[in-house]
Amino acid sequence: MPIEYQNILVAVDGSNEADLAFKKSIGIAARNNSALYLVHIIDNQSFGSVEAYSQAIAKDAMASSEKLMASYKEAAISAGAENVHVVIEYGSPKKLIPVDLVKKYHIDLIICGATGLNAAERIFLGSVSERIIRSAHCDVLVVRTEEPESIEA
Repeated sequence: MPIEYQNILVAVDGSNEADLAFKKSIGIAARNNSALYLVHIIDNQSFGSVEAYSQAIAKDAMASSEKLMASYKEAAISAGAENVHVVIEYGSPKKLIPVDLVKKYHIDLIICGATGLNAAERIFLGSVSERIIRSAHCDVLVVRTEEPESIEA
């Protein structure tokens, strides 16, 4: 008997890989009649420590995120997803996605791109998708780009 997913979380950040994961999530949600949680994490660790600037940057980041997520939600509904939720959080995506949000929304499948927008973080700290794979207590689908990244020797 095939597994039926009830609550699917797709991590989106506007990157090409996240867009591919998003598109795949719509089909999976439709086939399973699942709730689809579109999640965007504003990583506030990168805002710096100056309070006055942090508030302005946080407001700009939230406004930008709300616009991005509205377009994702509209596209999901237009493509046939019926039960679509938008989640925007401040914090570390490496903890929020695989641990906190999985518990909060009873997620049984996480879908994410193999890489996201933050290449510098990937080099120094490891990718978000890698942390999700290691930390999540549910199924994880990592969507790759159609062309593999070249590996420098």
